[in-house]
Amino acid sequence: MPASPSLSSHPVGMHHALLRHVRSWWHMLHVGSVVLVLALSPGSYTPAFRQRTARHIYTSTWQVMPWFTALSALLSLVLIRIVVVTALSYGLSQYALQMVVRVLVLELIPLSAALFVALRSGLAFNAGAVGEAARPLVAPKTLDLDRLRDHLTPRVLADAFAVLALATLSSVVILVLTYLTVYGLSPWGLPGFTRTVGQVFDLPVSLGFILKTLFFSLAVAVVPMAASLEAAQHRATDTIQPGAVRLFLVLFLLEAASLVVKYV
Repeated sequence: MPASPSLSSHPVGMHHALLRHVRSWWHMLHVGSVVLVLALSPGSYTPAFRQRTARHIYTSTWQVMPWFTALSALLSLVLIRIVVVTALSYGLSQYALQMVVRVLVLELIPLSAALFVALRSGLAFNAGAVGEAARPLVAPKTLDLDRLRDHLTPRVLADAFAVLALATLSSVVILVLTYLTVYGLSPWGLPGFTRTVGQVFDLPVSLGFILKTLFFSLAVAVVPMAASLEAAQHRATDTIQPGAVRLFLVLFLLEAASLVVKYV
């Protein structure tokens, strides 16, 4: 009796799906590596390249920085107030400042900046925002390095810079709001505040914070672009979902690795 077609084709389908996912992740790493090499190459920085990069930085960072900072400051102020009041009610006021710095500055701010840039700019690659630059950029199975450098590398640099800039500025604003919430306008709390923040940001934690934010920025800049190029190679039309899921998975893995290194 011949085997059922559905049963016999199921392992083959799983095998092809696994190979497709492996090739997709390899393509993302390959394209990301090529873009990073182009971004670090001094020969890439022609006047036209610098002009495109500056234009993308202005669009992705400067235009959104005021209201993103205001929104993050408002939400953070609510969380700061909740943490401080809860700590005071339980007699744990000495831990309130450290908890705010660890939760908001170290964890939530880099992740929120990465998600914001991803939703506003990074995933626009998958939604077709690459436009004319993406379609002629890719021939089957090949990458046009000149057009990759001229059209997409400035966008990658701008998105990475946006994550770093928004996370840095929001962290500074939150530290200021934390001081004002705990100590008010009095300058006498500065020694204790700086000492507590310095205890939180020791050398390993500071290096971990910098590396995590840097990896977040690279993920937001590279993953959607690589997914868009892969979809263009295969003439796919449903480009939003694969890039989005892959990016969120990468961010989740980076955040989980950071927590494991710091707290386990």
